[in-house]
Formats: sequence, structure tokens, C-alpha cells
Amino acid sequence: MVTTDVFARVSAIGPYFAVSHGPRPDASRYRPLSELYGDHEVLDRYVEAVARRLGTGQRRVAASTLHIGTAARLWSIGLATASLTGRVPDLAPGRLWWRTPESGPIDLWLPEATTTAAAPDGLADGLHEAVVVRNLLPLADAVRRHYGVSPHALRGNAASALIGAVRVLLAHAPGAPHPPVPLATALLEREPLAGAGAFTAQPLTYRRRSCCLYYRVRGAGYCGDCVLTSKGPRA
Repeated sequence: MVTTDVFARVSAIGPYFAVSHGPRPDASRYRPLSELYGDHEVLDRYVEAVARRLGTGQRRVAASTLHIGTAARLWSIGLATASLTGRVPDLAPGRLWWRTPESGPIDLWLPEATTTAAAPDGLADGLHEAVVVRNLLPLADAVRRHYGVSPHALRGNAASALIGAVRVLLAHAPGAPHPPVPLATALLEREPLAGAGAFTAQPLTYRRRSCCLYYRVRGAGYCGDCVLTSKGPRA
């Protein structure tokens, strides 16, 4: 299967799985994802945009929301590619480009989309490298340093985003050749996700040990997997 077909299948699952690839006429509107992690001004502009959309002046809340949303996008693309094809996408932040969306999740683009074959017992390792090491760790470091979101909350965000991607994948692409639940379970047992939460029932009833702070947005409730769900209405 050629790479363009892979990403077409993945993108068809839903908006969090969508990634464009190949030449784009509007390429000048995109920037490498590495700039979001490494350039405070670039990150700050996106945090401000998220804060405006949420209607909040709490930048820490906006930064955490940006973080969990970006994690959800990366997990969705990576996990779906691995589950459907047995291949790991190259999501290196210098090769994966982004732009601030008009609405919805962050827009992602791979000018040169590539994937790497992996043995079934190596898929979790490949996803950990592609998503966690190359992207989520530097993003979490930037969000923690500039906005004071705790490492505990950021680990919970990453774990929660992974579980969310699995649920959507099971609903919209059942019977994947490489089942996503064992992959996600293996990833959740590795640092930095280990200990971020626990399964309260199998396979996907997960309770995180932290809060993403979304409840602080006016009119919002608690997420279904939040450690605080016993204290208020769920979002």
C-alpha cells in the first residue's frame, strides 16, 4: 500500500485523524510543528487563539487545552496508521507542519508523507518514538515552562488523548489488523504515561489521576475520565 493511500484511509476516520499530504497551494500558511515546541512567540499566539475560542483569560487552561488537543491529533494519526497498516508514520516535528484552524482541531500537513514497516511486536515502540519522544515530550516541556501546567496534568492529558483515539478508532474502523487496544495498553505502561491513570474496567474504562483544567472554562463540566468527576457534572 502506498503512503498516500494510507493517509487517505486514516483521514477518512474523522477530523482528529485528518492529515493532508503532498503539495498544497496554501503551503505558506503552514509552519513546522517544531516551531510550536521551540518558539515561545509561536506557541503563545496559538495559546491566545485557544483562549479566545474558549472565552477564558486563564492562559494555563488554554495551554492545557492546546496540549491535549494536539496530543489527540498526533495519537489519532499515529495509532490509526499502525492499527490499519502495521506501519509507523514519520511524524518528526520538522517534517509535520501545522496551522491554526478556523475551528476544530489543529490542521496538520505532511509535505512528504512516509511510513516505516514494523514487526507486530515493534509497533508500540515505533509509536512511542514517533508520538511521545519526538512530539509530546518537547510540547509538554514548553507548556510546563511557559504556562505552569503541571507535569502530572500533562501526562494525564497524553494518556486521555490516547484512550480517546482508541475509542474513535474502534467505532469507525473495527476489525483493524493490528488491534489498537493492546497497542494503547503497552504505551500506557511506558514512561511518561505509566501511572497517569488506571483502567477501572476493561478494555477502555479509564480514570486519569489528574485534571486537564477544562472545568475552569465558563459553562464547562468535568471530563468523563477526570479525577474530579465525583465533585461535579461531567462535560
